[in-house]
Amino acid sequence: MPKDYPRSRRVAEQIQRELAEIVRLEMRDPHFSLMTIMDVEVSPDLEHAKVFVTSLNPAAAHAELVKRLNQSAGFLRTQLARRMKLRMVPTLAFSYDESVERGMSLSRLIDEAVAEDRSHHAEDKGEGD
Repeated sequence: MPKDYPRSRRVAEQIQRELAEIVRLEMRDPHFSLMTIMDVEVSPDLEHAKVFVTSLNPAAAHAELVKRLNQSAGFLRTQLARRMKLRMVPTLAFSYDESVERGMSLSRLIDEAVAEDRSHHAEDKGEGD
């Protein structure tokens, strides 16, 4: 295995896949609907995992989602232990990933700037006639 693909990264990717499946199939809480696990970072010693989530539901309270996930961390860790072949499953800590919202906001700003530029350009052409 190449050195640029460490075990912690492979474990993180497997945790991400397994958690997505566990949440989809076994969690009945409506707060978890339309939730996506964006990334998982595992410490080099494989003891801790930080899970970044986002919600596709714009009305969802992000703080409440993270709170409920952190409250369910023990259950989720137990389910991971049943699915993964690890001697020790990392403890889970959930955080909200705002990158999707920031990206949409930046995209909207760019679209507005382009539209404004086009309207100014059209006005300038109209004055030149």
